Amino acid sequence: MRKIFYPSILIIVLSFIAVTFSQKKEQTGNFKFFISVKDGRLTDGEKEFRFFSVNIPNLLLIEDDMRFESRNPWRLPNAFEIRDALLSVKQMGGKVARTYVISVKRPDDLPGTPKHVLAPGKFNERAFKVIDTTLAIANELGVRLIIPLMDNWKWMGGKGQYAQFRGKAEGAFWYDEQLKNDFKKTIAYILNRKNTVTGVKYKDDKAIMIWELGNELRNCPPEWIMEMAKFIKENDANHLVNDGIQNNKITKEILENPYIDVLSTHHYEGDPLKMIDHIKENISLIAGKKPYYLGEFGFISSEGIKAVLDQSLKNSDVCGALIWSLRFHNREGGFYWHSEPLGDGLYKAYHLPGFTSGNAYDETGIFKIFFNVNSQWLGSDLAVSEPPPAPYLLPVKDVGHISWRGSTGARFYFVERATSERGPWENISGYLTDADAAYEPLFNDEWAQTGQTYFYRVTAINNAGLTSVSDIAGPVKVSSKFLIDRCSNYSKLFQFKGKIEVKTDRNRSFKEDLDRLAGKSGAQLIYYVPGSVKGVKINSFARKSGNNLSFYLSKDGDSYRKVDSEKIDYSINQKDYNYQKPIQYILKNTDKGFRFFKIRFEDEAQIGRVEIEYEE
Repeated sequence: MRKIFYPSILIIVLSFIAVTFSQKKEQTGNFKFFISVKDGRLTDGEKEFRFFSVNIPNLLLIEDDMRFESRNPWRLPNAFEIRDALLSVKQMGGKVARTYVISVKRPDDLPGTPKHVLAPGKFNERAFKVIDTTLAIANELGVRLIIPLMDNWKWMGGKGQYAQFRGKAEGAFWYDEQLKNDFKKTIAYILNRKNTVTGVKYKDDKAIMIWELGNELRNCPPEWIMEMAKFIKENDANHLVNDGIQNNKITKEILENPYIDVLSTHHYEGDPLKMIDHIKENISLIAGKKPYYLGEFGFISSEGIKAVLDQSLKNSDVCGALIWSLRFHNREGGFYWHSEPLGDGLYKAYHLPGFTSGNAYDETGIFKIFFNVNSQWLGSDLAVSEPPPAPYLLPVKDVGHISWRGSTGARFYFVERATSERGPWENISGYLTDADAAYEPLFNDEWAQTGQTYFYRVTAINNAGLTSVSDIAGPVKVSSKFLIDRCSNYSKLFQFKGKIEVKTDRNRSFKEDLDRLAGKSGAQLIYYVPGSVKGVKINSFARKSGNNLSFYLSKDGDSYRKVDSEKIDYSINQKDYNYQKPIQYILKNTDKGFRFFKIRFEDEAQIGRVEIEYEE
């Protein structure tokens, strides 16, 4: 039995001393005032209001349910996930989060995709109840929301889909009276909706900071902006309105629009100097007449981000900045993942508090910038001086598949095991993170003893060295053990032959699988277990759904017999991303004594995970 002991909490605290922040009193969750504008500045009552935070694209609708067996990546977040997202903002001192859009049904949506707008004047109550929950938690935690009302782009449905409802061309959306009235129906429904959790109408909810008319509206005439902004102002006297054009340059027409309260731009120039030039031009044009925030920016280095912030947020000419983007914990364990199509194959969505899996884009360094800017420049409260929320250990069916709902802001976890619910408990995992793999079980108890019965719990630890302990799962009777290869290197292989290489690129095409073993025709992977193979599950990817792999068992590692498998194609029938075909192979074996398992590549393919169940 391998035993791993905890180091001193002091060591953990010292290891993160580089993250400097002031520890102030916790933010209150009950807002006294709506955010308003005075003398070209945002104000919270009489106090100027400024912010540095994140976009959270999945907050109202998730597009990243990339579990291998899931055939639809779209689903609604639950209360745990919403709380984790907004508590992440609070912990970094962000004060504000920008959601993505109010989604619209597309004719090519996969079955069961839960969009908000189903047809003109027809709305999805289940989806809007998620917004109800989001606003309730935002009020509780003290986080303000910026909400775009529509998308320019097709991803979540937008202006093109409003036009499609009526059988009209997309360009007609800006001018056609019927289409404009359809959008006004959506606006009116949103403003007048009574929250089923709080009982407060959206137009009276202080957690809402800004209504953006849309997200990155292109070819949008100033007259449309005038009409829609005026409509909101006539029906909602409490909230600020943003134009929703969000190019990298402010226009004089928008600046002079009397119904637009606050201005914003989005920046993906790729060159921090070009970003800074555009921002300075905007500041000069605005000349303090209206508040101005960076609604989205990113896909540049940490030093580039610092330079942009130094030239914008550090002075009072810019009231806020929102980095793209944050993904939160997944209710099945781990995080949601999103590789950015415009991120040069490098950038992914960030996970608080930053992990080694994000080293390529300096994820930990990005959060240090958040902590320092919010505490030192903006005087924000950081909720990191208290223990993290307790993780929730999900039901444990066997010792090979142990997962938990993550703890907001937790840096590490310890999996603990005992033979009794009363303990004593021992740490069997060492330091674990829940960001080392995407959409997979988080821990395999390789040291479990066959025939023994165990109980499990998980301890979370944050940057301040404070801990919390999960619920207890068990009893778990050990009848099988597991060899699990996440395919991040060659360590789990007994032997390999032919051309095999580790792939970490183009993760979106592989359902966000971070590491894969790629093989050419004739290549082989060979595994050994100290017992009899009972079953195998392989998650693989290929361009076509053919006989890409074949499988063999051996008792001595020399003489092999071919074995049949069940093949399941979990392809996502959607063309927004260039998905490879996710093909799962399942093998069962009842014969004793087979210790070696071989995979032969019959055609080019990549393997993301191999699970071998065996009995000692």
